[in-house]
Amino acid sequence: MNRRMQVGRVVLMVVCAFCLASAQAAKQKVTARLDKDQVTVDIDGKLFTGYKFAGSQKYPYFWPVNGPASGESITTETSEPYPHHHSLFFGCDRVNGGNYWQDVNKRGQIVSEGPKIVEASGERVVLTDKCSWRQPGAEPIISDTRRIVITAPSKDVRLIDFEISLEPLVDIEILKTNHALFSARVVPELSVKSGGTLINAEGKVSEKGTFGANSRWCDYSGTREGVAEGIAIFQNPHNRWFPSKWFTRDYGFFSPTPMYWLEGDRLELPKGRTLTLRYRVVVHAGDVKKSQIARRFKQYEQFHDHTSN
Repeated sequence: MNRRMQVGRVVLMVVCAFCLASAQAAKQKVTARLDKDQVTVDIDGKLFTGYKFAGSQKYPYFWPVNGPASGESITTETSEPYPHHHSLFFGCDRVNGGNYWQDVNKRGQIVSEGPKIVEASGERVVLTDKCSWRQPGAEPIISDTRRIVITAPSKDVRLIDFEISLEPLVDIEILKTNHALFSARVVPELSVKSGGTLINAEGKVSEKGTFGANSRWCDYSGTREGVAEGIAIFQNPHNRWFPSKWFTRDYGFFSPTPMYWLEGDRLELPKGRTLTLRYRVVVHAGDVKKSQIARRFKQYEQFHDHTSN
């Protein structure tokens, strides 16, 4: 090896080491602890989110979901005109005649058995939970198992990877409903009605452009007190129905769900046949372009294509 090649190799090694050190330094420390009725997740010592699971709730949900720039929640725990939209959540209406989305608990409830913290600190935290879909005094009809991974790859981005496996304990019939599956409700200040932006992977905007459209992701962002932040939901490329249609609203709600467009207006899930769905939530500073949501989805898609082989 001549001297020029040796020098080039040393320079390359130094550059690679610097890039690796920079990437590691950019990652934020994530910690989780179990409080009374929630798992609290901090990033670099500051509250990011809580996974709330009290037995009195309709279903478990995440709140707050704090933005990396403002430190304030991008999602709302409850807000008009639909106060049953709790921040970032998973539920479903019209399941075997029950309601696991809204209304009183006797119509249906998704009850946590109590989450477990699998990894409590480091570059990520990992939670698991098992929940029963049931009505009071009756046997559960669905058992769901959840795995939640939370990371902070940089000071401007937080990620929530949500995986849920639904195991029907009886034959399940879900009728056409707009109230279904993974959903988010942003604070009113970031909604389209307040000047925010709702955009999908094809560049279609607002409720008019995104409602009923098949798309790999949607992003909701806006400016509050001079600070621009947003939240995106990615559908995993291996999900059933991918890319699903979206149910969106200009007041701040968005959800990838096929349930409003079911063939024959019903979905049957036979007893014992598990349905697994995965989503990534990207909580970011800036708008959809500054936070490079399209590029981030491509990386997410490529990673899952690779891991499935």
